Amino acid sequence: MAPHAISLSAARRSNFVRSEVFDLPAIERDPHPMRILVATDAWAPQVNGVVRTLETLGLQLTRLGHDVRFVTPEGFRTIPMPTYPEIKLALFARRAVGRIIDDFKPDAIHIATEGPVGLATRRNCMRRGLPFSTSFHTRFPEYIHARFGVPTALPYAGLRWFHGPATAVMVATRTLERDLTARGFKNLRMWSRGVDVELFKPGPKDWLDMPRPVFLYVGRVAIEKSVEEFLKLDLPGSKLVVGDGPQLAELSARYPAVRFTGPKFGQDLARYYSASDVFVFPSRTDTFGLVVLEALASGLPVAAHPVQGPIDIFGDNLAAGAMSEDLGEAARRAMQLSPQACRLFAMNFSWEACTQQFLTNLARPPDERKAIGR
Repeated sequence: MAPHAISLSAARRSNFVRSEVFDLPAIERDPHPMRILVATDAWAPQVNGVVRTLETLGLQLTRLGHDVRFVTPEGFRTIPMPTYPEIKLALFARRAVGRIIDDFKPDAIHIATEGPVGLATRRNCMRRGLPFSTSFHTRFPEYIHARFGVPTALPYAGLRWFHGPATAVMVATRTLERDLTARGFKNLRMWSRGVDVELFKPGPKDWLDMPRPVFLYVGRVAIEKSVEEFLKLDLPGSKLVVGDGPQLAELSARYPAVRFTGPKFGQDLARYYSASDVFVFPSRTDTFGLVVLEALASGLPVAAHPVQGPIDIFGDNLAAGAMSEDLGEAARRAMQLSPQACRLFAMNFSWEACTQQFLTNLARPPDERKAIGR
């Protein structure tokens, strides 16, 4: 199959996007709809916050009347990413991406990731003089350092080069904005995150046959997520891990008392959230932590370190979560918090507002009604 840009409707037919995201009421459409091209190396079947953010963004933009196409590794020759075999890296993407731009004639181009698809799109934009925006989703320098010991300065230099020409570099939190500013990044713009409060909400707990309280982790089972720090905690009740990743086999063998479910999606994932009692977020490297919002919407108090992500989401709101350098202490304090207060707090995070932020940040031609390449 030749490389091509895919719409959300095509993604749904291919089971790339969970069906629940389509079951939302109609909203008032934008009076000035655009053709928006989003280039991303992160896409189904990957399961992470970047993919969930992009699929929800695409849905919201489509509901507003915009024509959205995603350029993904789908259709390209690919190789597995070292240490992350579920991530496919596209090969020889530049010419194919150029043809996609020619065929779709977008009004705006957004590059979501720094992988081969993102690089190919950036190169096409630079050669043609096309404006584009980018987003900073993942702290790859810290991930590379955690895995291979490489100093973070070198990969950050590469990221400054990648994002440098963008008219806007979108970031999810003020903490990340300040950090990247200190590292020499320019044109930073806020693009926050939301949560689907209809999917993630309180629900029955009795179907989950585990000693209470149940402490839950959802996310990649990988060294940079510090999952083992959670598993080592001396806590009452049970520990539950939902997700996949390179450490899954190792940690499930090392901690037989912990229940590992593997990856879950949609309603299945939501049921695990709502059936648990406390959400533990051990990561120190996430740029946001979408799972924190999903947990709060499900009525789960959150225990975390006082780092970027948790600080930006609930900060000093002691009703929604507990933060401490001692993660066990934070988890025990979170047990005392009100599920109703957590749910109420999460209701403040709207995907509609986040989508409007994204639209405001997009790079557009001088005549925004004139499409790129037309």
